[in-house]
Amino acid sequence: MRLMRLDETCEMAGIKKTTAYKMMNEGIFPKPVNVGERAVRWVSTEIEAWIKDRMEERDALAGE
Repeated sequence: MRLMRLDETCEMAGIKKTTAYKMMNEGIFPKPVNVGERAVRWVSTEIEAWIKDRMEERDALAGE
């Protein structure tokens, strides 16, 4: 497990920064962890779990 900056998080998830913030506001993307007064990071395992959930949703839809 490690903490990632937003650009690295978006690259891993395959999304743009604006999309990440939109999905966070909608409660469908992991929220960041505060690591300083003006610094936040995302937990890599939470992003990996989010990606895995998207894959499971895709597979469930394909099985219908």
